[in-house]
Amino acid sequence: MPSTLTTRAVEGSTYIVTAAFEDEDENAVTPNDLTWTLTDRHGNVINDREDEVITPDTSVDIVLTGDDLQVGDDERATVLTVTIEGTYDSDAGTDLELKDSTTFPIDGLKVA
Repeated sequence: MPSTLTTRAVEGSTYIVTAAFEDEDENAVTPNDLTWTLTDRHGNVINDREDEVITPDTSVDIVLTGDDLQVGDDERATVLTVTIEGTYDSDAGTDLELKDSTTFPIDGLKVA
């Protein structure tokens, strides 16, 4: 199920998305492989951030900064989505699919 973060990002600043991984029994698990993609509300990839490789761990930070967090010239705010994909192993099987996303708003600094 997609998540919505309650903290807002600020245009052109730095924003960190933390992802922690658990198996079906809610035990921490380290994925076999992980990638992430940053998109706008229309599914357009932002700042060429598509299928970015993450070093797997039970918890990872995705650091967004600068051009990752831009608001269009005619907007005061926008919403972006980080989607994480990968595979993991558990008692239920090997190379099980992992996919989740979270959305967050960006407050623009420009006056329209």
